[in-house]
Amino acid sequence: MDMELRRISETSRSAIVLILLLCVHVAHSFYLPGVAPQDFEKGDELKVKVNKLTSIKTQLPYSYYSLPFCQPKKIVDSTENLGEVLRGDRIENAPYSFKMREAQMCNVLCRVTLDEKTAKAFKEKIDDEYRVNMILDNLPLVNPVDRGLGSPDVVYQIGYHVGLKGQYAGSKEQKFFIHNHLAFTVRYHRDVQTDSARIVGFEVKPYSIKHEYDGKWSEKTRLTTCDPHTKRLVVSSLTPQEVEPKKEIIFTYDVDFQESEVKWASRWDAYLLMNDNQIHWFSIVNSLMIVLFLSGMVAMIMLRTLYRDISRYNELETQEEAQEETGWKLVHGDVFRIPTNSDLLCVYVGTGVQCLGMVFVTMIFAMLGFLSPSNRGGLMTAMLLLWVFMGLFAGYASSRLYKMFKGTEWKRIAFRTAFLFPAVVSSIFFVLNALIWGQKSSGAVPFGTMFALIFLWFGISVPLVFVGAYLGFKKPAVDDPVKTNKIPRQIPEQAWYMNPVFSILIGGILPFGAVFIELFFILTSIWLNQFYYIFGFLFLVFVILIVTCAEITVVLCYFQLCSEDYLWWWRSYLTSGSSALYLFLYAAFYFHTKLQITKLVSAMLYFGYMLIASCAFFVLTGTIGFYACLWFTRLIYSSVKID
Repeated sequence: MDMELRRISETSRSAIVLILLLCVHVAHSFYLPGVAPQDFEKGDELKVKVNKLTSIKTQLPYSYYSLPFCQPKKIVDSTENLGEVLRGDRIENAPYSFKMREAQMCNVLCRVTLDEKTAKAFKEKIDDEYRVNMILDNLPLVNPVDRGLGSPDVVYQIGYHVGLKGQYAGSKEQKFFIHNHLAFTVRYHRDVQTDSARIVGFEVKPYSIKHEYDGKWSEKTRLTTCDPHTKRLVVSSLTPQEVEPKKEIIFTYDVDFQESEVKWASRWDAYLLMNDNQIHWFSIVNSLMIVLFLSGMVAMIMLRTLYRDISRYNELETQEEAQEETGWKLVHGDVFRIPTNSDLLCVYVGTGVQCLGMVFVTMIFAMLGFLSPSNRGGLMTAMLLLWVFMGLFAGYASSRLYKMFKGTEWKRIAFRTAFLFPAVVSSIFFVLNALIWGQKSSGAVPFGTMFALIFLWFGISVPLVFVGAYLGFKKPAVDDPVKTNKIPRQIPEQAWYMNPVFSILIGGILPFGAVFIELFFILTSIWLNQFYYIFGFLFLVFVILIVTCAEITVVLCYFQLCSEDYLWWWRSYLTSGSSALYLFLYAAFYFHTKLQITKLVSAMLYFGYMLIASCAFFVLTGTIGFYACLWFTRLIYSSVKID
């Protein structure tokens, strides 16, 4: 056995070196640094890029050139990191030509004549309320919209609608109109000393205009509906551009440059303040205060009750008094009995440690500003890479618990830890990806990216799990504070409120209550295409979640032991883990009340991804409750005198 472990140790050292080299290569390949401030002189060319078409009704992104928009001479794809590819971003060059601080009016981009297929494609995207996304100097394009009700403030919506539908000129029939004229506004902050400028805003006002011209079309044809000499848009006819086969569409644009007092470091503030922050902050603080108050009450009750029990049990008692003892001390000979399906419990605990480490480190990076919204795809890339690296801790935690359960085959437990949860998630992901691919959406993961994900799993995560399992199994087993009897003690009949199903479902309510308000904003940022940025408050909510999971599990475990029920191993995991059930139910409620998804594929995507999120939340919260209960039981049974 020693020779085998020594041989594995030497092999693992070589594997660690190789894995580290591979990790550096993968991280270098997928990480794109954030954009540094760039100074532009007057007349410098500005590169406008187009991104995916998005819709909150379908949740299926498409590339910009999937519609017959005007194209440059050669379409060039931008380099994207792993997170951007998984998000469905497809960043490409645009045919728009901007010159820094040089206004342009009525620039004709191209002329397109629709056929049956292209007209149908435009109508489908307009009907599904798709939005066009563009990027200038790493700033996403926004459409300022008045709040209404006399408010001077505006709301910035990301991108602009492909078009709109409605009735026109007394017709009762619904018609489709395309936004074929774009009025861009580029805001810049000028350096007085150098006269150079930095871009701090990128806005657009879309219009639907049926352009007209005299004579036959040529490159020098002047539009009668748009006069660049008078620098104004002639819309006296107010005739929108209808989308129909054999219709001619002329795409035009204006560019205006406006100096701004906003500095480059603060240019993202307008994007991050899209939500009503007063309501957001008040809701978060209110939720935290309620949870802290409840947690304080639970902790106070537990400490007082438990202290009284331990003091009473440690007093010198007569033989008759000892025989009359009741409560948790009576099950000291069975409380550390190995549970059923102990191997599976070890795997779940190891996976939960992996999730916990990934979430914790991701939040630290996010609070330090490394994962800001300006770094597109950075958050998802970081989470994937951290999940891979945390496989080391997953293997260590599962093998340590496995050895405490007197297990001997550490390779088997390492194998199950490395493959069980990722296999479930991957199966769901592959099915969803097939559905997206069937819709010809840009959200479908390409083959190269799929190969990279498989490499991260099999080439890095799996070896790290085995290395962690070896290191954990090599350490001496944790001894129980009391001896376990050979014959199991009979569990008395329990009260109705101590029924396992009832207590498990009750235990998940409080942890879910700690996060459900913040969960609303997270779901809004994911499914309604908004930015999420208050990672400091999210970290506080995460800490409160940990404390709440630990306390509610300890309280219910104490009540269970006092009822002489010693089967606490799995129940401690399921008690806090049941909060994932409420998370999924809330996701279903959010789907029916906030989203406008009508297509079956889109609904399957939503519930598929929320199922993955709920599974991750289950193993994370369940592991927190399990370790809290394990610490609690070891503490109380090592603090009393056992004859």
